[in-house]
Amino acid sequence: MDQRLINLLVSNGRESMTALARKLGVSRSTAQERVRRLEDRNIIGGYTIRLNEAHATRQITAHVSMQLNPKFADQILQNLKKIPLIKAVYAVSGIYDMITLVKAETTEEIDSTLDKIGRMDGVKKTTSSIVLSTKFEI
Repeated sequence: MDQRLINLLVSNGRESMTALARKLGVSRSTAQERVRRLEDRNIIGGYTIRLNEAHATRQITAHVSMQLNPKFADQILQNLKKIPLIKAVYAVSGIYDMITLVKAETTEEIDSTLDKIGRMDGVKKTTSSIVLSTKFEI
């Protein structure tokens, strides 16, 4: 039942407790208790929103591959967290050390963010790719 509850919440995190209970075939209090236990066990780590497709397609997405001086990695990561347009940072294997996901409304905002990244101490090299279209996303 927990997995079914999780699947329902992933599909619609704003689903009412009454609707969840009805879909699970349990009482509202049972559904609410299950959600609380999943939260307490950190299986549910939080709730978020999905942007409307029209809004999401207006945003420009850039993937920024970064080569770093390892001595500065922690400092760079802390600085990246302070930039609001950076939505994710991934540690990767290969010639690059990190890939940063940047989302913005304009190319000027992307350019400014790239400049901030490039000026950070310990960033040796960056290579940026602008996403032209999303073929699918889960």
